[in-house]
Amino acid sequence: MGDSMLSQNQMVDWLEGVIEAIHDGILVIDRSGTVQLINEEYTQITGVKRDQIIGKPLLQVRPSAKLPQVLKDGRAREGVFRKEKSMEYVVDMAPIIKDDEVVGAVSVCKSIPEVYQLSEELKRSRKRVQQLKQAFGRIHQSTYTFSHIIGQNKDLLHMIERAKKAAATNLSILLTGESGTGKELVAQSIHHTSSRSSSPFVPVNCAAIPSALLESELFGYEKGAFTSSNEDGKSGLFELAHGGTLFLDEIGDMPVDLQSKLLRVLQEGTFRKIGGLEEQKVDVRIIAATNKDLPSMVANKKFREDLFYRINTIQLAIPPLRKRKDDIPAILTSLLKEQGNTNIQVAPQAMSTLHQYEWPGNIRELKNAVHYAISMCEGSTISVEHLPDTIRPTTGYRPTDRPRLLEDVLRDTEREVIVSVLNKTGTSVVGKKAAAKQLGISLASLYNKLSKLNIT
Repeated sequence: MGDSMLSQNQMVDWLEGVIEAIHDGILVIDRSGTVQLINEEYTQITGVKRDQIIGKPLLQVRPSAKLPQVLKDGRAREGVFRKEKSMEYVVDMAPIIKDDEVVGAVSVCKSIPEVYQLSEELKRSRKRVQQLKQAFGRIHQSTYTFSHIIGQNKDLLHMIERAKKAAATNLSILLTGESGTGKELVAQSIHHTSSRSSSPFVPVNCAAIPSALLESELFGYEKGAFTSSNEDGKSGLFELAHGGTLFLDEIGDMPVDLQSKLLRVLQEGTFRKIGGLEEQKVDVRIIAATNKDLPSMVANKKFREDLFYRINTIQLAIPPLRKRKDDIPAILTSLLKEQGNTNIQVAPQAMSTLHQYEWPGNIRELKNAVHYAISMCEGSTISVEHLPDTIRPTTGYRPTDRPRLLEDVLRDTEREVIVSVLNKTGTSVVGKKAAAKQLGISLASLYNKLSKLNIT
């Protein structure tokens, strides 16, 4: 044991080495106020050299020094501003106490530029934390489980069974199906059942975000990455989804150049922010969804073949509503319950009309039709005349001979629902607030829809 003990001189040398390694300026005085030790950083900050001050009373070299006061009162001081000629710095001071007696004092200095830099870094870190809090506040945490998928259709139940098995893995999943079939509901259910359920579920609609902005949304960017960028940079959705699931809806609309960057993240598990130099590791499970024929897009060079195989590890096809019309009564019951209208019944003729319709908009269109019918129905029974014109057979409209696009059908149905509700609530601000509440959307969303649908 004695061989491992340092001699007094060795201990002094060792301590001096430690002090020299400290990035802050250090000055130590003994009980008489004589300077016993400084490090090179102290010289760099104050400009005072070792041979000018070592072994001399501190007040003799620095008449305005505050450290000797610490010897007298034994009280530490923090953040004391000091200036030596043109050198400005901030000092923390503390007494050295042994056997309840003050035997010296130590001064720790930081230059003003360094303090300013640390202060700016702290500000940036606080903004970063706030930005992350706001971003996490916008994250769509999974609220749906497999129990929310209504129906007993054979193909639907087979898809759910496979989805539950897929949820137990960490493999990428591709959800295929027409618009409105409930792909995000399935994605949330998979996430909720997986080992990642306590981590974020982050959805992004690749078709809804302009291609020029999609890269920054996915990967984020560093401070000053481009002219209009946020001065503090931005966190990307990959970063926010770390440990959880990133749901890439309408992935068939992702630009080809961005597909290659997505592929690299999936292969390497790392990404780089726009304007950044460092690679960031990320642990994200990908669930992608599309209503497009990706194999045809691959053949036509509109979608990368290697990315297709990467996201298509497990493919789950969600059947359209027209292939499972027997589920319509159960879905209606669920939708009416969701709207708090369990007392409302659907007349047999109206139910027959719903069964005859082909539902190009699937569950989403059915949900809009139910909202519309509830608004039109003044009693407790939904009849044929309460259904949207696009569904009622009296209009002569049949999906098989329609020249109209699906988006036109959905837009017209949405417009009818909103107009009917506003006819009841009125178009004043109070009326629009009531309409928004009845429609289950925010007032801002209602105003956006009014403008988009040209409703006055």
